[in-house]
Amino acid sequence: MASLIEVRGKISSITNTQKITQAMQLVAASRMKGFQHKALSIRRYTEGLLHLLAKHQHSIEQLSFAESRLEGKDMFILVTSDKGLCGAMNNRLIKSLFRSEIWANVSESDRLLITIGRKSYDAARSNNVHVAKSFQNLPEDLDAPSALEIVDEIIGYWDRKEVKRVYFIAPHYINPFTFETPIRLYLPFSNELLSSHGLAVSEEPYATPVEEPDGDRLNEQLSSQLAHMLFVQAFFELKATEYSSRMVAMKNATDAAGEFAKSLTLDYNKARQAKITQELAEISGAVAAMQ
Repeated sequence: MASLIEVRGKISSITNTQKITQAMQLVAASRMKGFQHKALSIRRYTEGLLHLLAKHQHSIEQLSFAESRLEGKDMFILVTSDKGLCGAMNNRLIKSLFRSEIWANVSESDRLLITIGRKSYDAARSNNVHVAKSFQNLPEDLDAPSALEIVDEIIGYWDRKEVKRVYFIAPHYINPFTFETPIRLYLPFSNELLSSHGLAVSEEPYATPVEEPDGDRLNEQLSSQLAHMLFVQAFFELKATEYSSRMVAMKNATDAAGEFAKSLTLDYNKARQAKITQELAEISGAVAAMQ
């Protein structure tokens, strides 16, 4: 009888876990829709800025953000979530950086790593990789001051000419079940940056636009806004991917818990039926002996 009580307790425990994972699945699905909309909207806006950059390439080349350098370190910005339970997303991002040719071809003394999210920081520490700066627990409804704090930190390294290239490692959201983990150039603004977003420098002549107050100030504002929006895009694509992965992971966990509970229930019913049959047999045997 004790074994039946233990099995019944396991069934109850698994059923409660199933309710929790199902609730987490519903929450993740709800939040995924909001971040999906934000990520795709900001992606279109950023692509518009990049399109302007492609057309104004010759004037943009004069800006500090487009300066080609031979000296300085290569900065890598690894973007992951602060929490787990989102499938293999964080592991894929971490492996995408630490197993890449770009990372391997840069000597340890020439690397500079900035992590965004607790998982990337923990992974760097476990791999004995020095972290120059870590940002954790960013608000999910990212506001301008929070984004500017990180962007200004990155641009500060660039303005001080401590780095010659800046790479972003963040998920590229495709749909709730698919994402990619590319390593994209963040700075300097160049053809490589455009090609990583599927754009190219326009070779066709275009009419000289009327720019107010002047072209140089417009390009400065454009480049500054682009540097900010590329980070915001990466953040919201991360969140869309995180909640998509969590939704799928929790659905799989819910289904697995349901199958396990069903299997245990079947075993419980078999054991209970066998015990009842045994008791009936003992009663029948006792009655037969008395007669």
